[in-house]
Amino acid sequence: MNSIKENLFELQKKIQQAANLCQRDYKEIKLVAVTKTFHADIVRKALNCGVKCLGENYIQEAREKIENLSDLQASWHFIGHLQKNKAKYAVKLFDLIHSVDSFKLAQTLDKEAQKINKIQDILIQINIGNEKTKSGICKNDIFDLIFNISKLSNIKINGLMIVPPYYNNPEKVRPFFQELNSLKQEIVKKDFPNVLMNELSMGMTGDFECAIQEGATLIRIGTAIFGQRK
Repeated sequence: MNSIKENLFELQKKIQQAANLCQRDYKEIKLVAVTKTFHADIVRKALNCGVKCLGENYIQEAREKIENLSDLQASWHFIGHLQKNKAKYAVKLFDLIHSVDSFKLAQTLDKEAQKINKIQDILIQINIGNEKTKSGICKNDIFDLIFNISKLSNIKINGLMIVPPYYNNPEKVRPFFQELNSLKQEIVKKDFPNVLMNELSMGMTGDFECAIQEGATLIRIGTAIFGQRK
């Protein structure tokens, strides 16, 4: 079994190769190490090996790790489904929330951010494959949602996120990445106030190279860094 250091070295090589293939600067692509279920001691090793962004799916688990790792500098991203009653914790703990998919959730985040004088950065999660088992707003409703959220004073939209349908073949996922990038371009043309389309959060261990080729700026990688979860 490779060490975390070795895994990260191999991963960075693949990121650079994928970026070179599409003539992108690999420095544009941020690695979000997905740390759900992994103990803080393991996460500490990744941070000591140069990881800068950490992605968590569950509030309680993240809260404990953030406390345990407070002596190290890291950017914490929430990438799981977020319930409104957990919004106040998410605002206090996370620099970027990837998974906002409703106006009600955005309103709650805005309210909680106002309380601590924070502008909360978010991404809009789109259910690009219209899967009943997954969170995310329908792509047909994205423009209305962004327009409404853009009026909130303590929320800033930074881009889009997807969890596409799972396939063993990354090429089958490519059309979903292309579609998200096209949606991003359409949103840019709308020129909504207080909305930036700097980030596309897409691509995981099995398909991140394809995602990079289609414009990903945030790739969410767990297994390729830490190994299989128990």
